[in-house]
Amino acid sequence: MKIEIWSDVICPWCYIGKRRFESALADFAQRDDVQMIWRSFELDAKSPRQHPGTLNELLASKYHVSPQQAAAMNERVSGIAKEVGLEYHLENARPGNTFDAHRLLHFSAARGLGDRATERVMQAYFSEELPVGNRAALARLAPEFGITESDALAMLESDAYADAVRADEARAAGFGISGVPFFVFDEQFGVSGAQPVEVFAGALQQAGATIKLPSKMK
Repeated sequence: MKIEIWSDVICPWCYIGKRRFESALADFAQRDDVQMIWRSFELDAKSPRQHPGTLNELLASKYHVSPQQAAAMNERVSGIAKEVGLEYHLENARPGNTFDAHRLLHFSAARGLGDRATERVMQAYFSEELPVGNRAALARLAPEFGITESDALAMLESDAYADAVRADEARAAGFGISGVPFFVFDEQFGVSGAQPVEVFAGALQQAGATIKLPSKMK
């Protein structure tokens, strides 16, 4: 069974959805037959490498709310993240353009390290103030998931895997995906959002029991 997961590394609901899906997968009898493929999605492809100011200020501007309301939004999602074992420090988050981070995840996936890299980059952004658009900072993180800093930086300073990111985004558009996280099960059906564990469990059971027909989504 192939499950494609579109997400952005600075999307707080994507990390929550990742944890909930992993909980469902852990109890799925056919889990050893599941192939997870992480797909790239940029929440803001026009974002600068590093946003000035805080995440609260960015959200306040984006959603036309007060800084206090933006802070409350972040506190709410941080509380939900805590319920699934994640520790967010969004007051210190350093948002920016995620294109290079996605290229690094593709580079990692090509070496069989995609799951480890996705987890570590998300953890670093949400909990450890990773400046997500900074190539040097991303490269320094790479040894923690099995890639040397020099290899990661050399890749990031090139154009490698740019086409792979764009291909993922084009595939998302072809499926009609406009928000993340989004989970596509064997190209047959999708689950949108950071759904409760039981929803993901039901989707896994449905996908596991379905006789696969030629896909119209290819």
